[in-house]
Amino acid sequence: MNADIIKGKWKQLSGRIKEKWGHLTDDDLDVAEGHSEYLVGKLQERYGWSKDRAEREVRDFSTRL
Repeated sequence: MNADIIKGKWKQLSGRIKEKWGHLTDDDLDVAEGHSEYLVGKLQERYGWSKDRAEREVRDFSTRL
């Protein structure tokens, strides 16, 4: 799923994102609004992951949609 589709379906996807990454808050997701770079940064912050791992997690999540 490409970035444009993710942005378009953000409200629907935010519930699935919260299920997968429960440490993210509603505020985090409201600010992200489909911007994967912001989501990657929040995953790094909340989970202590490297940038590479956070990017891989987001990429894997988006391919499974």
